[in-house]
Amino acid sequence: MTLRRRGAARRRGAVRGRAAVRGRAAVRGVRLLSIAHLGVALFAIIVSVGTSAPVCARADDADGIRAALARAVKDVDASACGDASRRSARPRAASDACPRLRDAHGGREALRAIYDRPGAHPLWLDGSAATPQALALLAQLRAADAYGLAPEDYASPAIATLLSTRDEAATRGQAATRGDAEGERAAREARFDVEVSAAALRFVADLHFGRVDPRQAGFELDAKRRPLDLAAVVEALASTRDVRAALARIEPQFYHYRLLEVALRRYRELAKQPDLTRLPAPARPLKIGDTYGGAPALRRLLVAVGDLPATDSGGAADLTIDASLAAAIARFQTRHGLTADGVVGKSTYAALTTPMPHRVRQIELTLERWRWLPAFDTPPIIVNVPEFRLFAFESTEDRKASILQMDVIVGKSYPSLRTPVFAADMRYVVFRPYWDVPASIVRREMLPAIRANPRYLSEQHLQIVAGPTDAAGALDDARPLAATPANLEALAAGRLRLRQQPGPDNALGLIKFILPNRYNVYLHGTPAHRLFSESRRAFSHGCIRVSDPVALAEHVLRHTAGGWTRERIEAAMNDGSTRRVDLATPIRVMILYGTALATESGDVLFFDDLYGNDRKLERLLGLAAAS
Repeated sequence: MTLRRRGAARRRGAVRGRAAVRGRAAVRGVRLLSIAHLGVALFAIIVSVGTSAPVCARADDADGIRAALARAVKDVDASACGDASRRSARPRAASDACPRLRDAHGGREALRAIYDRPGAHPLWLDGSAATPQALALLAQLRAADAYGLAPEDYASPAIATLLSTRDEAATRGQAATRGDAEGERAAREARFDVEVSAAALRFVADLHFGRVDPRQAGFELDAKRRPLDLAAVVEALASTRDVRAALARIEPQFYHYRLLEVALRRYRELAKQPDLTRLPAPARPLKIGDTYGGAPALRRLLVAVGDLPATDSGGAADLTIDASLAAAIARFQTRHGLTADGVVGKSTYAALTTPMPHRVRQIELTLERWRWLPAFDTPPIIVNVPEFRLFAFESTEDRKASILQMDVIVGKSYPSLRTPVFAADMRYVVFRPYWDVPASIVRREMLPAIRANPRYLSEQHLQIVAGPTDAAGALDDARPLAATPANLEALAAGRLRLRQQPGPDNALGLIKFILPNRYNVYLHGTPAHRLFSESRRAFSHGCIRVSDPVALAEHVLRHTAGGWTRERIEAAMNDGSTRRVDLATPIRVMILYGTALATESGDVLFFDDLYGNDRKLERLLGLAAAS
């Protein structure tokens, strides 16, 4: 009897009996097969069905099975980083030089749990041949790029090497004792089984949790993920009838994550056409009626990405920017966060000629960030910084029909003024707020203006005051102080503070939404509504200005006592007094960062890497810049 068959009955019972969740998770396990050897290895496994001799009788008993598997587990662990040839060929961050040993989610513990217990048995072998589940899993690992992952991360020449020694071992076995030959075969098969499980653990962990800790990328999401029993997941994979469906169940269950995976497949196909984005540079901005030698190529591109109907593709001799082409350009601009004027200017030309592999990379990095998010237990509010857009959910389903959307203004791209990526709970709203001017703005912007213009304070409705900040939203009854030289020095030193009185010209508008956090970032209105007409809305000092504060207030107060209708909200904004209203239930607010978004209509949106976070994540993942 072979190594596999003796343990099959035990495996089926054990898999059914394991708990669905144990609280362990896996990190990147051992790589399975190098891409170069994967096809050869699969062929060798398939051919082995019906051709390999049974494993020796010595390994046929339970103790022999467990001993062979236990030795294989130790060998896999010990060889994790001993040979540079076992590592992925692509460069990695210094902290990730030995990915097999990184164990943030309990990968080693999970691997031992599978094999280091009574009744341990091979999961992936039927006789000496790979099971259908093993073959299906190997196919998924080979196609890891369909998930936005790297196939080489789950590859190792170890299995290919073990399989390639089959004939050599058989030749040696003719001169050796039968027991020695069979013992070698048992060791190879045990090693194969453990390598497959280790690669599966790593793949499952990457698919569920992501490949890097979001804090390394500067994302303070402060969200505990639900535990995942990776040992149970891998054992279930080994017995399921549908490996792909089982993997889908451990991925993020967000609808827009799935849409983005579909978009990834589409853009990978587009990336196979490198000439698609090669357009001649126009001498000047192109508008309707202009002649452009690259018009046929531009039409081909816009047809390929879905912005121009194929029926409007024109002919090779059609060099005119006509109305249909201008409309397609405007649709392209809308999808890329540009002013939709149908004119090919500098920014639009840059977006049109961005290579498709770069778009693929944007999708991959955004999928990685989706994996960092916990499931929504309550309807959240999400701000996507590079999109300059807010999404207020009415349910935990990420469907457009149940999401309030509005434009926002975020922090400037200068490092100290950027809007941070974090999560916090919105707890209250303040109507007619004071604005306590941050000390950095006071020193850098306000004090020079005050010293240059004695009327600056009164013109801007600013007051120098003592005492604690009004950030809590209570009525600030501090007595204003005169702008004497001594008080200005105290203001510069931080012993006094500067506030702006409530009113329509207050920098916060007439409502602010408070989510206590260490960055002192909050959402608020603004008197500068004209800035919302800009396509690139990075104008603030880090806080988030919302284009429709009344609609947002109506949304967040909808379950709060007091009948907060739109009419009552507008009355509170204009009744002359500052008022704080606590939310009945805190609302989770997530300030996120994604440069690609797939929509329910089928459009794929792309945004500029406003703060360079894509480049930072690329470095953390050890990826060369896409081109």
